Amino acid sequence: MSHDARARLSDLRRAFHRHPEPGWREFQTTARVVAELERIGVDEIAVGRDALATDARMAVPDDEEIRPWLDRAREAGVSDDLLERTAGGHTGVVATLTQGEGPCIGLRVDLDAISIHESDAPDHRPAAEGFRSEHDGYMHACGHDAHLAIALGTLAAVKESDFRGTLKVLFQPAEEISGGGKAMAESGHLDGVDYLFALHVGLDHPTGEIVAGVESPLAMAHLTATFEGASAHAGKAPNEGANAMQAAASAIQNAYGIARHRDGATRVNVGRIEGGSASNVIAEEVTIDAEVRGETTALMTYARTELERILYAAAELHDCDVTPRVISESPCVDSHPALRELIGNVAWEVDGVDRVIPSEEFGVSEDGTYLMQRVQDAGGLASYVLIGTDHPTSHHTPTFDVDEASLEIGVDLLSDAFVELSRRRP
Repeated sequence: MSHDARARLSDLRRAFHRHPEPGWREFQTTARVVAELERIGVDEIAVGRDALATDARMAVPDDEEIRPWLDRAREAGVSDDLLERTAGGHTGVVATLTQGEGPCIGLRVDLDAISIHESDAPDHRPAAEGFRSEHDGYMHACGHDAHLAIALGTLAAVKESDFRGTLKVLFQPAEEISGGGKAMAESGHLDGVDYLFALHVGLDHPTGEIVAGVESPLAMAHLTATFEGASAHAGKAPNEGANAMQAAASAIQNAYGIARHRDGATRVNVGRIEGGSASNVIAEEVTIDAEVRGETTALMTYARTELERILYAAAELHDCDVTPRVISESPCVDSHPALRELIGNVAWEVDGVDRVIPSEEFGVSEDGTYLMQRVQDAGGLASYVLIGTDHPTSHHTPTFDVDEASLEIGVDLLSDAFVELSRRRP
């Protein structure tokens, strides 16, 4: 990697950290990625609608939620051309670098941030060193800012190496809401990809530790369900109402009673409820947000089917109607053993790596599995790599931060692995 690219990894990560944006609203982030790709000098850049399968997007917010972020990006100087290409929730980029004959390798990273207020405590490094989030109420609290810096650094390093083949880097939107993986998987940009890698930093692995490939990411589905009943005076004539609040409460209580499954673990959670109008009115409409997960895609489907059955039963019990809707979902896909072995062997030669874990159960969900599944179904190989980084508090907390020494480790690991793969035939 050139001195310039190596020296800018921290600056890149901090620039992304200062401007976090939620899923399908990553307009400034997309623009900065495009600017860096132009600086690196890749062969092709697909942006927005050209990077995605529009109809496969999930969890897309409505225009009222998108518009303030579009306006903010315009005020920040993002060009009208780029905003037009990404308007309506079409963020994301695919970069292609071609250097002669050889395999086609893909690298997928994520763009979006989380709805969380970043700490301004003096011992929180982003606050102390001037790169705390400038978008109040949103934060890169999961490491996606680091993922972006690693991906850009890897592109620059591969371009300057003796890599032979094609490298595609997919900058995917809306991971936190599991909305962008399927849209990017079905975009056509994965056609012909022989090897695909996804990455994540941290997840309780310290700087210098590498997990060569994860197994058993939990398949997941986010659902919303709206119960519709009939309002009535709660004191005078409660019998004339159909209580949507009671229906929702019955559904929530019974959801946690979904039977365990002999084939493996499942999860269910109802995390939000909204509805009703006043304490003296029988609630006419109530909406709940829920999720189910499973150790396999089949187990997730089992849990989702059972939850939907409970929703309908609770509605019927209280003379209400219910409309369940799957907002987003992701499958379970394991890393391929051959790529785990490759990453493990390369990792031991990378400066700063002092421990390599061949494989580990993931235990969470990730819609990058859509891309992995797409490549594997077409006969390619895929792996999800963990790059350790010291983080003072857990992911998704107001004081999350990363050790920037892990950025260079990530770039060296991936670029070396890609060069090694380019010497092979798929």
